[in-house]
Amino acid sequence: MQSKIEGYISEINAFTPANAEELEQFRIKFLGRKGIVGEMFEEFKQVTPEEKRVLGKVLNVFKQTAEAKVNEFKEQFENHQQQHSGIDLTLPGEPINIGSRHPLSLVRKEIVEIFSRIGFNVAEGPEIEDDWHNFSALNFPQDHPARDMQDTFFIQKDTGSDKGDIALRTHTSSVQVRMMEAGKPPFRAIMPGRVFRNEAISARAHCIFHQVEGLYIDENVSFADLKQTLYYFVQELLGKGTEVRFRPSFFPFTEPSAEMDVTCLICGGEGCNVCKYTGWVEILGCGMVDPNVLDNCNIDSKKYTGFAFGMGIERITMLKYQVKDLRLFFENDVRFLKQFQSEII
Repeated sequence: MQSKIEGYISEINAFTPANAEELEQFRIKFLGRKGIVGEMFEEFKQVTPEEKRVLGKVLNVFKQTAEAKVNEFKEQFENHQQQHSGIDLTLPGEPINIGSRHPLSLVRKEIVEIFSRIGFNVAEGPEIEDDWHNFSALNFPQDHPARDMQDTFFIQKDTGSDKGDIALRTHTSSVQVRMMEAGKPPFRAIMPGRVFRNEAISARAHCIFHQVEGLYIDENVSFADLKQTLYYFVQELLGKGTEVRFRPSFFPFTEPSAEMDVTCLICGGEGCNVCKYTGWVEILGCGMVDPNVLDNCNIDSKKYTGFAFGMGIERITMLKYQVKDLRLFFENDVRFLKQFQSEII
């Protein structure tokens, strides 16, 4: 038995596998469940006690030699495979590109910062709103076109409650109503948020867009306060020297009402598709809060006055970054968004 084991040891020492497959066959032959090492240990049980003293050492050397041969070449083949896997582990990792905020988020943040300098807080409200907060409290008559299905995404009609139909809010003016109902004057806040209208999608309009509305209510608030507040805002956001004009308009919740235009920054006032070749772009509507709205919110309209305004963030962003198609803000085209990577998160 001893000579047989010594012959196997010589075979092991002379063995040099060419690949991992040959090494695995060698391992099964000697160290497998029915391998030669196992057979030798079974024979070892049958020898006399005197022979066990000598054969035990030889048998252990035999097993250790086989295991060492397998471990040696297994490590070599694994290292070789790693070196030829196509990955150089010594190279530095690929850098992670730094992201940026969406242009709409950038402009919204800037608008909030500008108004915060003159004492305006930020107020928010639900995007799913009832008829009272979205229309009735804001002095919208029952036959107003904005209540039609063509302009509003209704979720539930004729709920039977005193608050009326449930719809996706068409403006953030509903937040103004909730703020006036919950507190007492003076109020000075802006209401940024997402709004929804059932409109055809084009370069100038979308069914989903973002607004920032503002409200200031106190004693002796005048239209002059409104004009100076908005003039300050435009100069801070679009740059000193930006021209502004106010045009008479109508909104159910303000009286008197106006729309405010600024010089088209895309064409410099010469005329383009964004400004409809007029050289001016309307960026917001504004006016003095109608006394009926104050009364609806349990505010004494004889003691308090106020102004309100509302603007679309998309329209201002188009001017600020000279983007000619509003749809680009919603398409998530990386080629477009990469242009704003200088604006770090």
